[in-house]
Amino acid sequence: MKRPYIRIEDTGEVVPLHADVTTVGRGSCVDIRLRDPSVSKLHAEIICRGSYAYVADLGLSRNGTRVNGRPAARRVLEDGDVLSFGAARCRVGGLASEDIAAEVALRRQAAPELTRREIDVLTSLCRPALSDEAFVAPATAREIATDLVVTEAAVKQHLLRLYQKFRIAEGQNRRTRLANEVVALGLVRPLSPPGRAGPAAAGAGAGPPPGTGIPAAMSPPPGTGIPAAMSAPPGTGPAATVSAAAAAGTATARTAAAGAAARAGAAPSGEPVVSDGPPRRNPPAPRDAGHERLPDRQAC
Repeated sequence: MKRPYIRIEDTGEVVPLHADVTTVGRGSCVDIRLRDPSVSKLHAEIICRGSYAYVADLGLSRNGTRVNGRPAARRVLEDGDVLSFGAARCRVGGLASEDIAAEVALRRQAAPELTRREIDVLTSLCRPALSDEAFVAPATAREIATDLVVTEAAVKQHLLRLYQKFRIAEGQNRRTRLANEVVALGLVRPLSPPGRAGPAAAGAGAGPPPGTGIPAAMSPPPGTGIPAAMSAPPGTGPAATVSAAAAAGTATARTAAAGAAARAGAAPSGEPVVSDGPPRRNPPAPRDAGHERLPDRQAC
């Protein structure tokens, strides 16, 4: 039986695996030394058991381990699998293949009932693993706390409850196992590529959408460079000011005409004013004593 080996893709170097444990990392005392700076000093182990081998991430690496592009804490290897330690890629070979039926996947249990805050914690936990970057380690409790603007202690309490709900046993890489379970159940979705504008962003600046109750006059026409906040609402422009002044002058003229008509005894329309009381007599004209003619005296 040929001996299993691992081939480093950057250098093409082929390193045979030990019969028990083969350590992988960037340190000087590991069995397979990788020079990539994304690899931790002691990154992972490859354990051989008879004709089988599996990789185990030690949980101490910063950038995690992938098997065929999927994050893995511990996974049985097949001949030709691609291992990614951080950004360093290796290929496994020399493993015996068996002609056996594929494993039957048992029906997964339904996802437990989650609160809104627990969903936020899971989304933040799995965000690095769902991105296109090479570093796929799940977010730490501190990173989740920073993302959600909460305390780190609160995040740890949520994680403890999530471990119980998803039945994640205690041990190493507990956060990674929780993230794998959440992704497998489809509770979180991959992130949309950055820079892709949504429909709301594409329609910005084209005026208010129909049915919002915002008058079109409040939004500047496209291409003018005037923000919507600078456009004046209806009734506040110069034309509205002139109209208000004209209306005030008209009201003043009407008031003056009504007062003059009242003094003349007629309505503003020119008709005589009818009063229910007795008619008012005009006062007699004043007498001028200087021009008054005295009667002639009769001769005595």
